[in-house]
Amino acid sequence: MAKQDADMAERGLLTDREREIVKGEADVSDDYRYRVASRIRNKIDRIDDDVTILEEHRADLLEELREVVCDGD
Repeated sequence: MAKQDADMAERGLLTDREREIVKGEADVSDDYRYRVASRIRNKIDRIDDDVTILEEHRADLLEELREVVCDGD
């Protein structure tokens, strides 16, 4: 379990494998590519809940997130 927690702490929104697939570097079927896109959309949807939690409990971390995601906006 500790290895899995460490791996998750090392990644952002996408796993390394998802990055490969999105960039077209992985030889996968169109169906699999669609499923990966769907999983990524689900993650994006969950970010809204995370933002609400950060707004209520850790505004400092929310500001860091906004700086990274909204860089230049």
